[in-house]
Amino acid sequence: MSLTMRDITDMAIWNNFVTAHPEANFLQSWQWGEFQASRNREILRRGVYDKDELIGIYTGHVEPARRGKHIEIAGGPIVDWSHDEAVKTLFDDMRAKAKEMHCVFVRVRPQREDSAEARADLQKIGLKPAPMYLSVELAGILDITKSQDEIMADMSQSLRRKIRKAEKENIVVEVSQKVDDIDEFYRIQLETAKRHDFFAFGKTFLEKQFEAFTKTNNAALYTARLNGEVLAQNFMIFYGNEASYHYGVSTALGTKHSGAPLLHLKAMQDARERGIKRYNFWGIVDENDTEHRFYGVSLFKRSFGVSELRYLPAHDLVVNKIAYLKTLVIETARRRHRHV
Repeated sequence: MSLTMRDITDMAIWNNFVTAHPEANFLQSWQWGEFQASRNREILRRGVYDKDELIGIYTGHVEPARRGKHIEIAGGPIVDWSHDEAVKTLFDDMRAKAKEMHCVFVRVRPQREDSAEARADLQKIGLKPAPMYLSVELAGILDITKSQDEIMADMSQSLRRKIRKAEKENIVVEVSQKVDDIDEFYRIQLETAKRHDFFAFGKTFLEKQFEAFTKTNNAALYTARLNGEVLAQNFMIFYGNEASYHYGVSTALGTKHSGAPLLHLKAMQDARERGIKRYNFWGIVDENDTEHRFYGVSLFKRSFGVSELRYLPAHDLVVNKIAYLKTLVIETARRRHRHV
């Protein structure tokens, strides 16, 4: 068998392949690449072909980090992992592109469930565990092929009480695809970040993501209001088989009047209307990690009755071993300092 690698320049070809794979999400979408390009990142969209049949892809972008210029490939590659030759061809191509672009390493967080076998597959082709994460590694997943009544039945009793109370308070849920509305989301994010002790994303960063996905009707901003005042907002991405709760923010008023659960119920309803079967609450922390700053948020997500999906963690394909030592030292220290 002779496999070849090619650049893919057609959005339809790309997205049709990715969305045909139920495990894939927006991190390997064409739109995610457009977002990275809008940040002046050099992007790659590469496919492995068996003659004229596309059998595997990866998209990534170059990060010009001072700790070590590298290629980031989150949620990829998308490939049949039992097809050894296709997998090897994809990773050989990553290495070649990294050398061509003068990168120190390639960091991947494959869209594959974590297991000893999966880790062994990466080690076999020369990858090593990364000192820092790349995107979410533990996610809370909800099957939304269930009816609304079944989903409610699987929730915690306390969450059901909050929902009933919110409905009695006449909390209103709005849905928007206007990029200008990210301005309000950004301002509330600054408040949320201060309360929960995390670094806020820049306004332009959020706007560019929202714009890249709303252009193709793949994103929406959900807002819960009480008497015109914002309680909570969710930045949702709908892509392929998955609806992703990408970012969420809340106000001080929102801690007293629980509008956030209503946002999720509305987004689940909209996702089902799109034919989507899985709702990804995105990152959660281990149940026993009670000291983590996102433990409380994770409890809220788990109260929906989610299943845990632990992805294969980030791994590095090292291209320049000497320069990589600098990355290793800096990122190891950074991870310890941030307790992540």
